[in-house]
This record gives sequence, structure tokens and C-alpha cells, in this order.
Amino acid sequence: MHVGGVIAAVGALIFLAHFFSALFGRTRIPDVLLLTLLGLIIGPALHLITPASFGQVGPVFTAITLVLLLFEGGLDMHFDVLRRSLRGTVSLTLVNFGLTLAIVGGCALYLGHLTILQSAILGAIVGGTSPAVIIPLTLQLGVGRHASATLFLESALSDVLSIIVSLALVDAALIGTVHVGNLFFSLLATLILSTVFGVVSALAWSLLINRVRNLKHTAFTTAAFLFLVYGLVDYLGFSGPVAALSFGVALGNIKLMDGSLRLFTMAEPMGLNPGERSFLGEVLFLLRTFFFVYVGLSIELTNRHWLVWGVIATVLIYLARPAAVLVGADHSLPRTDASRMAALAPKGLAAAALASIPVQRGLPGGALIQSLVYALILFTIVFATLLVFFQDKTALGRFYRWAFRGFGEDPSPVPRARPTVATRGAGELEESV
Repeated sequence: MHVGGVIAAVGALIFLAHFFSALFGRTRIPDVLLLTLLGLIIGPALHLITPASFGQVGPVFTAITLVLLLFEGGLDMHFDVLRRSLRGTVSLTLVNFGLTLAIVGGCALYLGHLTILQSAILGAIVGGTSPAVIIPLTLQLGVGRHASATLFLESALSDVLSIIVSLALVDAALIGTVHVGNLFFSLLATLILSTVFGVVSALAWSLLINRVRNLKHTAFTTAAFLFLVYGLVDYLGFSGPVAALSFGVALGNIKLMDGSLRLFTMAEPMGLNPGERSFLGEVLFLLRTFFFVYVGLSIELTNRHWLVWGVIATVLIYLARPAAVLVGADHSLPRTDASRMAALAPKGLAAAALASIPVQRGLPGGALIQSLVYALILFTIVFATLLVFFQDKTALGRFYRWAFRGFGEDPSPVPRARPTVATRGAGELEESV
């Protein structure tokens, strides 16, 4: 394509993204779905562009988007909300991961004709949820802070679970043995060390940021420092996403740690100012726009059997998701928020990245595993957005609220507008009710 045509297409896509965001307020159709479908049209359907066109830039771009999404999500997690959410998050993560692994593994075993170990690998790869999909959706839908924090944390923790368990199972398939003890301690060490690294890095940056602001053009320096933290943690073999999330949480709550920090240093710790938040919000709006289009054009639609399998497995995943919320989530959550949580189990970046590992390692059936993962990414995103739409527009919402009648009552509506995702970074974020 001519360079001028590419630039015009980029401009048109940005205007479309704003239109889709505005359309959500009228139709409750999330822009995530529309952007993904747009990627499907220009990619697998019309073959106008392919992921190969981006070369090595594509995976790097998706990782950058994920890091910034987790960081911004962490900035708005207050410690008291985080403390209340953590216990329910761990149980929800483990229950949902186990159910998804069993469901997808069973479908792969009986419908995909994979071996037991290959099926388990596939189930572990898609056992988590995608923060890149969940974070924008929860912001658009006005999910309460407690439920949002639970969903953010679940997506980060389940990513770690997926990575460690799936890699351990791939090794087991290649060498013929599974070390359960090593698996558990590897998981624990990854979570603890990644969190500590992210928090310590945030504390250090909070003491430096005021000096950096004396230089010119420094609005993006916090993101640059975050990238350094993510890259180093990932290089050391720990979880970059968990480090990015904990970096954001620590920096967003830095004023609460002011007294403790002053015992060790005379410098005043600082967080992001409204201008920097606004700039970050604008950058994220652009990145997430291109990210979901990239997800759509990366999905393979070459085999009808894979697509049918993906639909069946996705339906079973979303039938089991309410049970995971009922068992694992905090029952003090409002019923509407619990209903939203039951509708949000999309797969995304981590699953797509892990899907390539069986192929790279020469695992028998690796290509089939990768194709089935792509099918699940597509349909779980579509189902999540459709379920949210039908919860608002049909009797399905009343059914979900009835199913979660043991949860807390919904708060009375407050007559004020919630900022859109596009303007959220401008320091205008209101507390979710």
C-alpha cells in the first residue's frame, strides 16, 4: 500500500475508534468488539494486511499496550480496595483457572482428538483472563472499584498461572515428568519477587520524578521507566505484567507511604500529575485502538472444524464462569458487578503468545494447539462483549442478578456522568459506585 494511503487509513481508524466509543453510550456495544471485528475484516476476511506485515514490531507493540494498561489500572487501585479484593481474587482465580483448564482440556480431548497432556497444555494456555480486554471494558461499563480491582488482579495472577503451568506441562510432554513442587515454588517466587520489584521501583521513581520534570519533554518518562522495569523483570524470568501492575498500584498510593519514605530520605515522593495522567490516557486510547484491530487480524479462520470447536468450548467456559464467581468472589459485591464479572472471561495476549511455544519447542500437535487457542481468543472476546450487551438490553440481566441474589444489593444510581475511556486519563476519573 502507498505510504499516503497507510497514513490516511491510520487517521480514519482513529476517528472510527472515537465513533465506536461514542456509540457505546447509545447502544452498549463495546468498542472492543467493533475494533476486533474490523481487524477480522481487513485481515482474515479481505487479506488487506496480515500480522507478518508488522514483522517483529507486532508482538512488541502488543506487549507495550498490555504494560501500560496494567500500569494505568494499578494507578486507580487504592490500598483499602486492594486489601478487600485480594482474598476473593485468589479464590476466584484458582477456581476459574481450574474450571477452564478442565473444560477446554476435555473439549480438546474428546472433540479435538488431542492426547491428555496436549489437552492439559491447551487448557492451561487459555486458563486465565485477558487484562487488555477486561480493563477497557470495566472502565466503559462503570464496574465498581472493588469488582474492578478483583478483575484486574485476577487477570494478572491468572496470566502468571497460565505461563508457569503451561510451560511446565510442555516440558513434561517433552521429557516425560512433572515436578509439582518445583511448579508451586516457581509460581510463588514469581509472584512475590515480581511484586517486590515493581513496588521498590515505584518508590525509587517517586523520589526522582520531580527532578526529571525540570527537563523538557518529560511527559513520557514515567512510561519509559516502567518499560525498563518490565524488561528487566521479564529478562530475569519473572512476571513483567505483575511488576507493571504493582508499579502502578504503588505509584498511585504513594502519598500514603509519604511518612515511611521520609524516614529514609529527605526528598518528597511524588505521583503523576493531572497533565501526565491526561497524556497517558491519550496514548493508551491510541494504543488500545490499534491493539484490538491487531488482535482481529491475527486470528486464523482457515478451518471450520476449529471454529466449531471454539464456539462449543467458549459456550462451556461462559456457562462455568458464573459458578466460579459464586464460589470464589467476595459476596459483598453488588449483584450487578457480580453479573459483569460472570460475563468477563476473555482470552488475549498471554494466550496468543503462549500458543506459539508448543510449535517452537517441536511438541507434537503444537500447530493444532495454536490454532485452537486463536479460535478461543476470538470467540471469548465476542461472547464477553455480547453478554455485556444482552445483560443491559434483555431479560438476561435480570437472570444474572437473580443467580447472584446472595451477593450485595446494588447501590442507588447517582445522576452523574462517568468519564469515557478516551478522557479517563485527564484526571477526571470519578469513583465508581
